[in-house]
Amino acid sequence: MNPADLGQALAGGAQLDRAAALQLLTETDLLSLGKLADVIRRRKHPDNRVTFVVDRNVNYSNVCESKCKFCAFYRNEDDQDAYLLSYEEIFAKVQELVEHGGTQLLMQGGLHPTLKIDWFEELFRQLHERFPQVQIHSLSPAEVTHIARLSGLSMADCLRRLQQAGLASVPGGGAEVLVDDVRQEISPNKIGWKQWAAVMEEAHRLGMRTTATMMFGSREQPADIVEHLFRVREIQERTGGFTAFIPWTFQPDNTELGGAQASGVEYLKVLALSRIVLDNVDNIQASWVTQGARMAQVALFFGANDMGGTMLEENVVAAAGCSFRMSQAEIVELVRGAGFIPARRTTEYQLLQEY
Repeated sequence: MNPADLGQALAGGAQLDRAAALQLLTETDLLSLGKLADVIRRRKHPDNRVTFVVDRNVNYSNVCESKCKFCAFYRNEDDQDAYLLSYEEIFAKVQELVEHGGTQLLMQGGLHPTLKIDWFEELFRQLHERFPQVQIHSLSPAEVTHIARLSGLSMADCLRRLQQAGLASVPGGGAEVLVDDVRQEISPNKIGWKQWAAVMEEAHRLGMRTTATMMFGSREQPADIVEHLFRVREIQERTGGFTAFIPWTFQPDNTELGGAQASGVEYLKVLALSRIVLDNVDNIQASWVTQGARMAQVALFFGANDMGGTMLEENVVAAAGCSFRMSQAEIVELVRGAGFIPARRTTEYQLLQEY
């Protein structure tokens, strides 16, 4: 099916299948794909707004047993530069977030060999008491699964206890590509895709909203990207719990995996395909953290309607040599310069302020 016919079919409410999605990714030119995605974005977001959240990414530790080949951030427990933040250090970082008007705490670390659930429960309780205006949007499915195993709990019980302590939503980190052959090559010690999905579905069952991500450009094939998108779409059909999808590119510097970085064209094609396939996920985020400000601005015409977070702090991607920074004012100007209305939001996409 050519792009024009496909566009008409999608406008009429048709859904892509895997074969058509793969054809789009591998055979359709960038601009045709972008136009299809832009039509869908405009239909889903006719208000012409582009949203963002004021947040901070606090990496509570860099000690990790997973040792993913694509990661430049992790350390062994006995490494000289291994660390674990104290509660007081974390509180100071969140206080600074609050002083900047922040509403979201994105907190992730490694799969630490000794941190059990009581460490996280006490931390989340104190964070919730001290900073009730900040949503604890933290941990990843791999971390939840690891904490449960260390603590002798089922994943469901672990997640429920974390929620009762103050965890409000779960970011989609650790998804990489939701195909186990790829995961086995790039992160053999991490949970498989079905475990990732199980944590997300349990979080949704408990009433927590989550995001979903994809890190591409490492060892996957185009069919794996398509499979990942359809697996996210199928979870969303069952639960409706994903608020947003964030595709971003593997950053090879300082990693065991190495290799070349995906091009801007590849990024935009995958972003556009994400918007087309994930017709049941409301929001697609542009990854300025990995792509930089100008590519993120271009992404707003290839399906993205959200700029993610201001990220007062980010360490994981920066460890791979990628250290783009943007202030809230810069995001506002970037969005406005592209012809959209900048709007600050909460984690769950409630509007707080237009600019």
